[in-house]
Amino acid sequence: MSRIAYVNGRYLPLAHASVNIEDRGYQFSDGVYEVCEVRGGRLVDERRHIERLQRSLSELRIAMPMTPESLGAVLHEVVRRNRVRWGIVYLQITRGVARRDHAFPPPGTRPSVVVTARNLDFATAERLAGEGVAVISVPDNRWDRVDIKSVSLLPNVLAKQTAREQGAREAWFVDRQGFVTEGSSSNAWIVTRNGTVVTRQVDNAILKGITRTVVLDIIAAQGLKLDIRPFTMEEAQQAREAFITSASQTVMPVVKIDSRPVGNGAPGLIASALRRDFYRFAEIS
Repeated sequence: MSRIAYVNGRYLPLAHASVNIEDRGYQFSDGVYEVCEVRGGRLVDERRHIERLQRSLSELRIAMPMTPESLGAVLHEVVRRNRVRWGIVYLQITRGVARRDHAFPPPGTRPSVVVTARNLDFATAERLAGEGVAVISVPDNRWDRVDIKSVSLLPNVLAKQTAREQGAREAWFVDRQGFVTEGSSSNAWIVTRNGTVVTRQVDNAILKGITRTVVLDIIAAQGLKLDIRPFTMEEAQQAREAFITSASQTVMPVVKIDSRPVGNGAPGLIASALRRDFYRFAEIS
């Protein structure tokens, strides 16, 4: 079955879906995106994703192209048409198509909207969670507003590629003070020797992950000790556990950091429990 994409009001076979070469997303990375997990054909935390999308658009002064309800209907329809049972739906909104000029285009320029969806390999994800994954560290060379989920991701791309070339699943960015900010496509967490879960506070240096928000709810419900603060790579390498969170991976245990084992080199009990309980706390629609 051919995959279907939504592009500016039309549902098209993926092979025929396209945007204008003067779309500002293509020429300037002038746009934002969201990735929402699909589980059993239903969207996970759709409301939170759309709320974050609205914030990103507002920060970049891009108009919301349709109501949240209409956008939600498009997301569900793309999932349905692609028969996605377990996977992701991707949404991108740019400032639109206009003659190339760094300044904003004329008022009334319509934002461009693209939505795609695809299945992921559930068995592979479960295997990775059972084994745990490796991460490496890289200098954080991104701009100062990564709290906006913009499509400008070149440093993330290079970091991810560096990780793959070193046999790792993810790269953690480390700022000039030596603190971990986040992963190239995930939020970063550790569990200290005394069982305290640690993750960086929300600021302009990280994206406020939707999965991160749900995990914080689980931690509170389970009465786990939590410390919202930056942590160093040295702390991470001495931690009892480590894990990453994202929409496409939920909670993924980390068992190796910069080629050094974390804890006993196996997925930790807390990370595994958070992954197990995730869907009890997420919103599924």
